[in-house]
Amino acid sequence: MRVLLVGAGGVGTAITRIAARRPFFEHMTVADYDIGRAGSAVAALGERGDRFDAVRLDASEPAAVRAALAGHRCDVLLNATDPRFVMPLFEAALAHGAHYVDMAMSLSRPHPTRPYEECGVKLGDAQFDRAAEWEAAGRLALVGMGVEPGLSDVFARYASDELFDEIEEIGIRDGADLTVEGYDFAPSFSIWTTIEECLNPPVVYEEGRGWFTTAPFSEPEVFDFPEGIGPVECVNVEHEEVLLVPRWLKARRVTFKYGLGDEFIGVLRTLHKLGLDRTDPVSVKSGAGNADVSPRDVVAACLPDPAGLGERMQGKTCAGTWVKGSKDGRPREVYLYHVVDNQWSMRGYGSQAVVWQTAINPVAALELVASGLWGGSGVLGPEAMPPRPFLDLLTEYGAPWGMREQ
Repeated sequence: MRVLLVGAGGVGTAITRIAARRPFFEHMTVADYDIGRAGSAVAALGERGDRFDAVRLDASEPAAVRAALAGHRCDVLLNATDPRFVMPLFEAALAHGAHYVDMAMSLSRPHPTRPYEECGVKLGDAQFDRAAEWEAAGRLALVGMGVEPGLSDVFARYASDELFDEIEEIGIRDGADLTVEGYDFAPSFSIWTTIEECLNPPVVYEEGRGWFTTAPFSEPEVFDFPEGIGPVECVNVEHEEVLLVPRWLKARRVTFKYGLGDEFIGVLRTLHKLGLDRTDPVSVKSGAGNADVSPRDVVAACLPDPAGLGERMQGKTCAGTWVKGSKDGRPREVYLYHVVDNQWSMRGYGSQAVVWQTAINPVAALELVASGLWGGSGVLGPEAMPPRPFLDLLTEYGAPWGMREQ
């Protein structure tokens, strides 16, 4: 397997550090708009970097992406960029005849008149619209294969296969007790992506009703997270699992709730009120004349790079899937989860916990595809794959998962 990794930010760099320890691939080309960043990711691997090289690449240019796939003889494109670049990379992989893996999905657009009641364009719609072409080409597009979405979806499939006969609700619940020394406000993941998922109308799925939306930060609940994290208030946000799980699994209700905290929600509300969450450019006067800039890009530029926060972070992050239903005629409720301690990930990999936890899952998925344990053609989510090989491999990687009976 020869891999083109597009994106050498926090998650992309963590991918290289995890993949360098595994023998399943022949070569990985690390591509980024900033060649210095790509080069640094490879250089940091030291002796383990002999199967890697670095190139400059503009992810918004499908022709350039196709040329990189051809020039480096890559048969898989792994997308580690933000969701704006999903479609050009997805389309370039299909045009070249490569398999494709990403950790998010194509962007949504709210309903034009009823944004908090009805779905407009849903996450992933643009990709699933092309599923027949991928199937006809005999190529696999594995979408949403990070931690959330990704591992959370694998947990949902495992629960459906082995733990339940009937499922009332599948609810993804994400929480942490991470703190960042020296900053009043410092998100541990891409603020661009965080704004997108938290300020868009959250999507909920119900059997008989299908997908519908609610207001941002709706249905608050306190969820008790394991391994010392404790109770965290979680609210509805838009997330890919709600759009993926019902395509393959039967459940009466599917939700995603994120532990944000009052301060974080307050900052996001303020950004929205000021229009600083917008992605369309505005004209700004400067000493060199007018410049067209995206307000959201300005916000991202003013905040610290999450990849560089690891040394200042303390605490743990938890991603997991709560499932309620019945087994053998008896009520059952479980939480399947994965916890990463920031000190552990920094000590072992030099990557902060949130980006490391995201990065390990696409690497494991690629290894399963390379081995033939995962496969298929078309546009598929993690739910379409057998869960046991993935969960066993995650443990082999030194990142075991847990289960708690509720």
